Amino acid sequence: MTEELTQTSITTVREFLSAMELGALDEAVELLDPEIVWKNTSLPDVRGVRRVAGLLRGLSRDSVGFAVDIHHIAAEDGGEIVLTDRTDYLRFGPVRIAFWVTGTFRLREGRIVLWHDHFSFENFFRGTLVGLFRAVFDRSGAQRL
Repeated sequence: MTEELTQTSITTVREFLSAMELGALDEAVELLDPEIVWKNTSLPDVRGVRRVAGLLRGLSRDSVGFAVDIHHIAAEDGGEIVLTDRTDYLRFGPVRIAFWVTGTFRLREGRIVLWHDHFSFENFFRGTLVGLFRAVFDRSGAQRL
């Protein structure tokens, strides 16, 4: 039973990140608990599904994009906690920012109640500089997002 819950929890987190990547934000929000808390390193916490959904909806604009490469994913505590090691990509117009993120997701009754991302601002700013450089000097026009 514990292994089954673990796999279900991992699947839920994968589906959440995939829905965000595909711009299926209604599907992503359905996987969130009404009392969700979204934490990001050194940024204010966002509490409640309505507020988190409002921020995520900002990703649905044409000029903004999100993608993710999950490098590792594992579950602990019988599937209640899911840990991710990944690279997130944010796109703002022609600028694509890649940065490393570790995430902790806590699930309750199959929904995400805590989404806590840890990242390095140094790594984020480096990704921003690389993204700006590529937007200015890469004439191929190839964009992943």
